[in-house]
Amino acid sequence: MDKNDPGVAFSPQAAVPPPGRTDGQRFRDALEPAVGAAVVDLQRPLRLLAVALLADGHALIEDVPGTGKTTLARAFARALGLSFARVQGTPDLLPGDVTGSSVLEAGTFRFIPGPIFTNVLLVDEINRATPRTQSSLLEAMQERQVSADGETRPLPNPFLVLATQNPIELEGTFSLPEAQLDRFLVRVDVGYPTEAAELQIAGRYQEAPDPLDRVSPVVDASGVVAFRDRVTQRQAERRRGSLHRRNRAGEPISLRRAPRRQPASQRRALPSEPGLGVARRAGLRSPGRRARDGGPGARTPVAAGRGPRAPWRERGGRDR
Repeated sequence: MDKNDPGVAFSPQAAVPPPGRTDGQRFRDALEPAVGAAVVDLQRPLRLLAVALLADGHALIEDVPGTGKTTLARAFARALGLSFARVQGTPDLLPGDVTGSSVLEAGTFRFIPGPIFTNVLLVDEINRATPRTQSSLLEAMQERQVSADGETRPLPNPFLVLATQNPIELEGTFSLPEAQLDRFLVRVDVGYPTEAAELQIAGRYQEAPDPLDRVSPVVDASGVVAFRDRVTQRQAERRRGSLHRRNRAGEPISLRRAPRRQPASQRRALPSEPGLGVARRAGLRSPGRRARDGGPGARTPVAAGRGPRAPWRERGGRDR
């Protein structure tokens, strides 16, 4: 891909990137300042959210309350010009509250779409919802569609689920089923802000009641879809027929197959789909952030050898 190719058009409000940058670098240069108008010191989690979106995956954001998880998700959706909806996980939340339901109107049933019919769905405290409600997300996350009342309805494109959960608060929660953890491509730790970042956050709330009002879109939904397709095409062209392709694709697949060599009594069901997602993600690492020998930017599998319970995580979203 030509570095001077205009590629995806960005909004005039976005910071003008220097010439000679690749399409992905221009996308990052426009996205980070836009989201940074509302959140502070969250570049690493932001890049992982972008990777999940461009790899057609989903993200699980884990950390204690008050670290900016919801604000990050809202700013991310607004900067990309995507529609946004939020669902609060509670024990009395029903599947129909997420997917939608039919009501009787003038002698006929009319389907009222739920909040899942959006580009970016934030499921806050997903582990507080019951397993029945959590399972209502499975078809949407995998197939990008919702089946209700005998009819299948497609979801908007792109579609991204950003789920949050508090990893240390276990009272009144329901652990995510492994089949659903399998749908999350990345797990993100946000972390506490530094002292300087907290001062900056306090200053922003003194300047404006809601920092999200300062976030301007840098692209729209059609631009995001076009850019995602360009990324997929570019990665396919770069690896087609090369030894590098076999090496990079074989690494995550070998990782997925390794636990299957365990004795049957210790082995869990290990589907092959996660390996495909990891392979797609492998080509979307940020420039200069290679995961080698545990160096900077290394991504390590969580709970290695436990099959679906091992989406990828980058630790230390902020300085601890």
